[in-house]
Amino acid sequence: MNPAGSGPGGSAAAEAPQPVTSPFSPGGTGPMPSSKKILIVEDESLLRESLAELLAGEGYAVVQAENGRVAREKVLAEPVDLVLSDVRMPEMDGIELLGHLHQIVPETPVIMITAYGTVESAVKALQAGAYDYLLKPVQFEDVLAKIERALQYQEITRTQRVITEQLAADSLFHNLIGRSQTMTRLFETVRKLSTVRSNVLIGGESGTGKELFARAIHYNGITRNKPFVAVNCGAIPDTLIESELFGYRRGAFTGATRDKIGYFEAANNGTLFLDEISTLPLAVQSSLLRVLEERVVVPVGDTQPRPVELRVIAASNQDLDKMVEEKRFREDVLFRLNVVKLIIPPLRQRKEDIPLLVQHFLEKYTSELNKQVAGITNGAMRALLNHDWRGNVRELENVIERAVIFADGRQVGVEDLPFATDDMTDEVGEDLKEALRQFERQHIIQALRRHHYDKVETAKHLGIGVSSLYRKLDELEINKNLDETESAQGEERG
Repeated sequence: MNPAGSGPGGSAAAEAPQPVTSPFSPGGTGPMPSSKKILIVEDESLLRESLAELLAGEGYAVVQAENGRVAREKVLAEPVDLVLSDVRMPEMDGIELLGHLHQIVPETPVIMITAYGTVESAVKALQAGAYDYLLKPVQFEDVLAKIERALQYQEITRTQRVITEQLAADSLFHNLIGRSQTMTRLFETVRKLSTVRSNVLIGGESGTGKELFARAIHYNGITRNKPFVAVNCGAIPDTLIESELFGYRRGAFTGATRDKIGYFEAANNGTLFLDEISTLPLAVQSSLLRVLEERVVVPVGDTQPRPVELRVIAASNQDLDKMVEEKRFREDVLFRLNVVKLIIPPLRQRKEDIPLLVQHFLEKYTSELNKQVAGITNGAMRALLNHDWRGNVRELENVIERAVIFADGRQVGVEDLPFATDDMTDEVGEDLKEALRQFERQHIIQALRRHHYDKVETAKHLGIGVSSLYRKLDELEINKNLDETESAQGEERG
């Protein structure tokens, strides 16, 4: 297997293109055939045809164009799933073609090929909207891996967009942001839950956005025009919680000068969101059980039950199963609430969503605070990606709001972050791809450690196949350190 060059990190000098062959031949152990269509735009016929042969051998449908003008005509004539384009070509270069593609097929990922190997040309392509780039002379491993990753990203993006469009009938859903596989699955669950009135239990650390999910379930389905009542159970004194939830009659206690309906009746026909459900006293849990089972409430000081029909969404940052074992939470109440359970992952487990969240909060606070902020530097983004985020999305939002205040008239930089240290810098001309590569490397190493270097479990956690994980280990040069660590752990277990 001889690749057509040294790939990224190798020689940047222009060379005569070599035929590209694939190790994944029919009958081998490589990827299954694909029905995706790829447009190859390259003025060097030998390289273009070699790439076409490689991709056709992988099961892709291939379309070829010798320059940007021809490529544009072909895209207008027939849809393609991905474009692989050279940067420098006659008649219309790759950057100009990229601009046309963003106008006519904005969802189609474009991977640029450059023979010059400079950070400037690669960054220029990325800034113009390219999904990724390759350096000449190309390696078949890079070509196949980056195409596969781009197509997977496209599929996830399309799935998320469809779900978002279904849920975005109400403006509140735009606050649910993420493209990680975990979040995409949660969005699909939200879509299904919005069509029924079943009770839901939401778990997750503080600041992960549990109330946003509750609102999305309510406002994007059959209850969208009905009441949504949010109650923080932990903020109500134990002596008042029962009367607040179920209401009271005049004279029921000192100060009850008139009848008052409770939160359950206020949310009738809609949704009652009970946050911090774990703080409810056991006596109140007994009354809650009756409401959940019989769909009636009895106000304090009254004897007549009042019918209610509503969905209850409960949320907790505590382990309710453990509380049941410790006799601090009723098991029968938990069963009634836990018809469907959503677990919102902490931000540190879905760091690939951070750039999307940062962009959203930048747009939000530049508008709300009337500030002019020109984006965010690579160094600041790298610092955000490396932060622990114990306060999760809520902490990230606060950090960006603060940064917008101080970065008025320029980009948000490292110096605008409250956790900035001396070793965090905004180096001029730093390589964005290298910064992301280092983050990806660190993220995989941390996942391996969490799963005791079990590659099958690690791959499952990362949402990739085991073969893809092995390829990443080689690509990011993790294997050497990994072997030493595994050997050390083996000695300790022995």
